[in-house]
Amino acid sequence: MDAQVQPPLTLSPPDRARLLRPLLDEHGAEIDRRRELTPEVVEGLFAQDLMRVLLPASIGGQEAHLLDHCRTAEALGYADASTGWFYNQSNVSAATAAAAMPREAAAAIFDGPRTGLAWGAKHGKSRAIRVPGGYRLTGEWGYGSGSRHTTWIGAHSMVQNPDGTPHIRYGKPDDRSFVFLKSKAKVTDDWQVLGLRGTGSDTYSVEDLFIPDEHAPARDAVEERREKGPLYVIISNLLYASGFCGVALGVGRRMLETYTELARGKQSRAAINAMANNNAVQLEVGQLEAKISAARAFVHEAICQAYEAAQQDRLDVDLRMRLRLATTFAMQQAADVAYASYRAAGTTAILNAAPFERRFRDAMSVSQHLQGMNAHVEMVGRHLIGSENVVQWV
Repeated sequence: MDAQVQPPLTLSPPDRARLLRPLLDEHGAEIDRRRELTPEVVEGLFAQDLMRVLLPASIGGQEAHLLDHCRTAEALGYADASTGWFYNQSNVSAATAAAAMPREAAAAIFDGPRTGLAWGAKHGKSRAIRVPGGYRLTGEWGYGSGSRHTTWIGAHSMVQNPDGTPHIRYGKPDDRSFVFLKSKAKVTDDWQVLGLRGTGSDTYSVEDLFIPDEHAPARDAVEERREKGPLYVIISNLLYASGFCGVALGVGRRMLETYTELARGKQSRAAINAMANNNAVQLEVGQLEAKISAARAFVHEAICQAYEAAQQDRLDVDLRMRLRLATTFAMQQAADVAYASYRAAGTTAILNAAPFERRFRDAMSVSQHLQGMNAHVEMVGRHLIGSENVVQWV
């Protein structure tokens, strides 16, 4: 059988992700040490066809329901946060780029199950000069999560005219993403961090690189959206948020289950009875279960509401705000659960050989991402009150 042809998918993306848990548990420490996924894990993602979950069906993707995507990120994050992070970053980046590119160009880049796309954080220090047939791109970008495992990477930049003035399109400054072969970039191995080490989120740069028009999508511009499915109506920021909060929920759930298992058999030397018989531990476990379950239920409800509204062409700012709030809240609550579980485990938690230490570092690193910041909650609060507001990230 052709290596690019996959057998029919009989399991959902979350179920296929759960099949990888034993592999991820086995390779988690090595992923952390290497600061990248192991070859076996990358092959596992390809074998389960988990890198095309959000790609348009018109080019061979699965174009899955957004809730399935969130649950897939959660299932992977439960076993290894870096793998879940790479899954979400690559899937959303590829899908949103492909949805705004000419179909032939997208199909040529995202061809077969061994696909993927990495790109770094947006900033205002790059330049993309408009030239006949495309752009001349120069800049440096950090946080290229998963870039060690993709052939293609991309970058975001505002576009300038040859004279340096902003290029205007659709009545506003032209803001584009640029997709190019990783071999065209200079990659700097500088990912030395607390957690999410396995994402290998290196810095990369290009100098005066020509990018043809067909590889320069304005991924969230309605005027250039070629795919009409609900995923692509929701736009990239909320798609990223739905996956990253899934990773957070997965790590938080694993930490809580590990704490609960520890409580069944441990007695602290500072306590008069075993953890299982300690009223404070019993109360905390119950409260943490309620906290993470409530956050998960809220985000699942908000995802389904937004997705259904997008299907019916009625996705308004209220539902976008609700999804923004739910995803941010889930990331914050999951971090609280992970922190409490780590604290409750005592000195057991600090041991490399114990199941807490690496996942705690991952959970704290996930919580620091822009998608989990209180500024989003404040924005939603202003919207609900009716105060003067700047609507963004929705």
